[in-house]
Amino acid sequence: MKPTITIDIGTTRVKLGFFDAGGDQLASDKQPTPSMADSWGSVYDVDALLAIIVRFVGNLDPGHRDSVERIAIAGVGESGGLVGPDLVLRSPMILWHDQRGAAMIDGLDRSQRTRIYKLTGLPPNANYSLSKIAWAAARTGHATGDLRWLNVSEYVAAWMTGRRWAEYSLASRTMALDLRAGEWSPEMCTLAGLDPALLPELCRADQGQEITPGFAREANLPATVTVHVAGHDHMVGAVGAGLRKGEVLNSTGTTEGVLLLNDRPSLDAYSARSMLANGLACDGSAYTLFASIPTGGSAFATLQRMLGMSESMLATCVAALSERYLSGQIDLAGVPVVIPQFRGSPPPDKSASARGIIANLGNDVRAEDIVFGCFLGLAIQFAKVLELFRTDATTIKVIGPASQNRLWLHLKADILDADLSVSEFPEVVSRGAQALASGRAGNWESCDPAPVLADPARHARLQEWRESVRPVVHNLGQLSW
Repeated sequence: MKPTITIDIGTTRVKLGFFDAGGDQLASDKQPTPSMADSWGSVYDVDALLAIIVRFVGNLDPGHRDSVERIAIAGVGESGGLVGPDLVLRSPMILWHDQRGAAMIDGLDRSQRTRIYKLTGLPPNANYSLSKIAWAAARTGHATGDLRWLNVSEYVAAWMTGRRWAEYSLASRTMALDLRAGEWSPEMCTLAGLDPALLPELCRADQGQEITPGFAREANLPATVTVHVAGHDHMVGAVGAGLRKGEVLNSTGTTEGVLLLNDRPSLDAYSARSMLANGLACDGSAYTLFASIPTGGSAFATLQRMLGMSESMLATCVAALSERYLSGQIDLAGVPVVIPQFRGSPPPDKSASARGIIANLGNDVRAEDIVFGCFLGLAIQFAKVLELFRTDATTIKVIGPASQNRLWLHLKADILDADLSVSEFPEVVSRGAQALASGRAGNWESCDPAPVLADPARHARLQEWRESVRPVVHNLGQLSW
């Protein structure tokens, strides 16, 4: 591996690291992702983001900093902004879940939606970048001929190198890429009323650009360092996990992702109805099939606010519930039904406006019952989404914050009645970014995987509970349970 500074721009956290030639992480930092509201929705504070990166690099051990050969940047898909040749933003840098372009999506007819899926592999949705690009181009106030749309990770790379380019896995999250051709689609640009020139040159993750002399001086880095846009965080995590075809990646963070690798895209009517998202793997070796579950680790913050718990109080509660669950001391009859769609619903409904529900409460309900019900609901939600993939995979690899939550992991394994292989190394995305920038493959064994085994007796009890609450769920309406 090449000694690498890694930058992982997540929804709620920016994770920074330094990995040496042996792949060992010798320095790390986490900072809240700097964002703010504008009159339309949510945008990045890019000045604050860049300051976080410069500060981390400046604080590295001088020997480590002098050894750096690569900077590898991964991050959320679907975000972005219009960037001029002088690298000045000509629009806000819009967050991935911002819906300001929804009017364009709402105006599509059935034939257009079908064509979009066939061409791009994505179910039309305002999360994807195309509608954001159209929104930004219509409001920029600048001539668009020399502007380029860059994802936030691509913008950071441009700031370091003076070059504007796009990476393939992120491009496949824009709804502007012809998936099978691997090229920007003039047809999609026409549909959105855009000049195709707004979309930059495409480069693979292993194709880096040297940093500018100015950035080399500012960051005190060797002038020969090259910057690589590693790609979409979930896809980069698949590289770090050494994901193979026939395996499932459960990538957890603020959201939760389900990812498979395939030899060809899944563009049939079933996949379209199921709202499964096709894409390109970061290393160019496969197509991806992906589903995003909007509520994942963000449920922690929701529970803290709702129940008035501090972070440490909730962590203590979850740990105690885990011990009780594994020892058979949870009375499932008292567990409420929690539909944890606090940030919208996953496929096959995929609605940003969906909201969560807590039902079947008795007068003796306790906060810990709601916490347990929430993680049980998350596990059921994951199982329902996984069913959409029609896979017979027997290996399910779990990465991200869920790997530290025994309650969530065991509920997931027991609901699925399937064993999990869980990374005990926390920064699998960063490890994948280093591998991509080094032109190397990832290795699951380097992630310190540990098994989480399904228990048949607990599975049976959970199935009995699901049957007992089915009338309640039925009365709640059309929900993915």
